[in-house]
Parts: sequence; C-alpha cells; structure tokens
Amino acid sequence: MSKLYVLCIAGVLLAGACVQAEDSDQAVVVPLHDPARPATVHAHLMTGGIRVHGEDRKDIAVETGNHAREPKPPRTDGMHRLDLGGGGLDIREENNVVTIKTDVFRGGGDVTILVPRHASLELKSLSGGEISVENVEGDIEVENLNGAIRLKDVGGSVVAHSLNGEVVADLKSIDQSKPMSFSTMNGKIDVTLPGDVKANVSMKTDNGEILSDFDVKLDGSAKVTDSGGGRQSDGTYHVHLDKTLHGTINGGGPEYKFRSFNGQILIRKRK
Repeated sequence: MSKLYVLCIAGVLLAGACVQAEDSDQAVVVPLHDPARPATVHAHLMTGGIRVHGEDRKDIAVETGNHAREPKPPRTDGMHRLDLGGGGLDIREENNVVTIKTDVFRGGGDVTILVPRHASLELKSLSGGEISVENVEGDIEVENLNGAIRLKDVGGSVVAHSLNGEVVADLKSIDQSKPMSFSTMNGKIDVTLPGDVKANVSMKTDNGEILSDFDVKLDGSAKVTDSGGGRQSDGTYHVHLDKTLHGTINGGGPEYKFRSFNGQILIRKRK
C-alpha cells in the first residue's frame, strides 16, 4: 500500500500552503487557490527541458528528473545516471499563480508540468533542453536560450523566442484580439495557423526562404528604418531600407511577427 505524505515546498509558502504526493514515484500535486479560475504557471529553469501537457484537471502536477515523462534514451555503453530526481526545485502557489524555479545551488533537470487546459504559461530555460507545450489554450510565452521550442495543438496567443534552436508551433485556435511573435537567431520558424486567421504579418530572415500556403497580400514597399541622420559632414547621405516583408492574411488583424537570422520561415494553413 502506498504511503501518503505531505511536502511543504521551500518552507516559505503562505501558511498552510503545502503540496501532496503519493510516494516518490508520483508527481508533486499543487492545489490551486481557486480551481474555478484559470491558472498561471511560471517555470524558470537554469538547466533542463520543460514539457507542459494540458489536461482536464483542477490542479498542477510537477514531475521531475527520472520520473518526468518522455525520458532520454539509455546510454549505449550500459552506464546510467544516478541522481535525486529533480536537482532541486522551488515551487510556490499564490492566488492561482504557480511559480517553479530551479534551486541554483543544486542544478536542474527535465521537468514535466501537467496543467488545466486553459492555463497561461511563462516558460524559460537557459540551457540543456527543449521546451514543449501540448493541448494548452491560454497566453503562452516561451523563451529558450539553447534549445528548440515546440508547441502542439495549442490555442490562445503565443510569444516564442529561441536563441539557438528552431521554433515550431501548431495552433488549433487563436485569440483574435492579441498579437503574436515567433523568433530565433539560429533555426527555422515553422508555424501552423487556423485557415480563417486574420492578421497583419511582418516576416524577415537574413539567411533563408519565406514560404506560406496562405494567400498573403504583400504591400510591396520597402520601409526606411534608419535615415543615418540625414546629410553627413563629409557630404554623404545614408538611408537603410528594411528587408522585412509586410502583408495581410484574410484582410488583416493583429500583428504577427516572424523573425529568423539563420533559417527558413514557414507559415502554414491548418488542414
């Protein structure tokens, strides 16, 4: 029979705000202050990947280390890693906002977070893993310094930035009132949007193609982003024309930005 225990996170939570789990092979479950209201999750890791899955639930569950979903494949030399499972996490809940941070003294590890489908997310990782989100419909903000970003069957609005890694997003629905942004320094941007989306789009890549199966109406103009201060003392005159493409989809709407320095930009119509 499993033993039930109560874990008080970090010792600095509000009085009585503890989380409950069963044995060490189960997720840490964080109750929400008001399960009837949408939750917000802030997950900031020093190292390690973040995976978020939306479910029909009224709390937040966190799985770490060896117990996180989708483990890495075993080593071919027969060796296996020994650790404590999570590398040290600080988890806090206050008024339906759950904050998950890495213990800076103990490093990190991969984290899987199970959330209600309509949660909003702010996810950040500095190094060591991919950030993925699936089946979540809320405001999603993702930043990954060294790793890919993958969003599948999400809804709402998205702001996603990777320094070194591709950004792939499949949106099954959108919040038509909000802008979105997808950017990376090194990697492709591959975004799938509902066929009836209405947006003003700006698209720029320094090294790569821009492709879409939407009927994008380009405005055909090159915009001046820097006049160089006008006529210089040596008699020269400098004007910089921005190579960003501007256009509209289905008549236009909120602004959607797509920016890659080294990689393709693909804007797909959801089938």
